[in-house]
Amino acid sequence: MNPADLPLPGPILLVEDNPMDVDLTLRAFARRRLANPVEVARDGAEALALLERWESGARVPVVVLLDLKLPKVSGLDVLARIRAHPQFGKLPVVVLTSSAEHSDVEEAYARGANSYIVKPVDFQKFLEVAEHIQLYWTVLNHPYPKQP
Repeated sequence: MNPADLPLPGPILLVEDNPMDVDLTLRAFARRRLANPVEVARDGAEALALLERWESGARVPVVVLLDLKLPKVSGLDVLARIRAHPQFGKLPVVVLTSSAEHSDVEEAYARGANSYIVKPVDFQKFLEVAEHIQLYWTVLNHPYPKQP
């Protein structure tokens, strides 16, 4: 079989408004030679607009990496809207945020987060986090079966 005939790996959606954190995340994944394309939504409204694109046949991500402190629509509200969607409600959502506040952690899990990760400030530690995210969510995890 020709490698060009293999299906492309599903994208990862990064929902992040801080340009430095976007750059850091993209650099970390590039260092890991991530095969999955990374799509970026820079605020909560942009992330929610993707639901319509997915309904229209755009590729659905294998995982959403979601910041909580977003402009326009908060990350917690984005999470709640994804969970309420009949087609995409089981999509893995990993909260990747700078907030270690107990109330944020509690609310994220209450709204259906699959995981909650506090972003490390140190680049080397962030590389390790990116490696674990990539390995678990794109290689080891068996996604929820798609419904017909």
